[in-house]
Amino acid sequence: MVNTVEKRVIGYLAEETWTTFAELNEAIAERLVDANERIHRPDGTTRQQRFDAEEAPFLMPLPQLPFESVEWKELKLGRNYHVGSDYQYYSVPYQLAGRTLRVRLTSSTVTIFDGQQIVREHARKIGRKGQYSTVLEHVPKQHRNIDGLWSRPWFLDLARSFGPSTVQVITQVLDRYPIEAQGYLPCKNILTGLGKKNKARLEAASQQALNLGGHPTYGTLKRIMAAIASDAQAGGPPVPAASGQQREEHHP
Repeated sequence: MVNTVEKRVIGYLAEETWTTFAELNEAIAERLVDANERIHRPDGTTRQQRFDAEEAPFLMPLPQLPFESVEWKELKLGRNYHVGSDYQYYSVPYQLAGRTLRVRLTSSTVTIFDGQQIVREHARKIGRKGQYSTVLEHVPKQHRNIDGLWSRPWFLDLARSFGPSTVQVITQVLDRYPIEAQGYLPCKNILTGLGKKNKARLEAASQQALNLGGHPTYGTLKRIMAAIASDAQAGGPPVPAASGQQREEHHP
């Protein structure tokens, strides 16, 4: 067939010129009809007749959906009942928290399995890191009484061991998200990441971040803590920034 194509298609059209691919494809299609249906083989049949009689009956229908490459992962469901993949997060019913789930990723979907059962399918998030796909039915109505899950009281109780400024920062982080659970991971990173080795420095950084206004984030606090550490190495202990509140003066 290669020899036939070279002679009947490429060779036949070699001296012609086209200005669009549509015109070229139309000319090629006409030459293929000639090669497959008009030229007879030594036994008197055409290539199209042989194909219809010997090969076509064994062909299976094309799948309804086009082929997509698939990636499989095993991911542990976090205490915020979201699985994370490629820095994007997808919710699962909170009752499954702590389990290792199978996750199938295509270019367009994220399908989460508990064993062989599909738990949830999400549209795959792309672009900016840290996006959430959260289904409201996956969110527990009461967090405090559910063991093994993160909650606002859990993070605020932990923040109190750092100081009032840290509590205020954590409160702002939790209030920033339309679904509170989406703020749990940033809170964890702040409290158990930045504050793991130096509670006093995180409290001082939190106060400085609040004085600056805006919305304190993990990145902001990390930069402030680095500056405080640099100042401490230059000499003198870290001193929290003033809270901005005026003291009441007492006169005798």
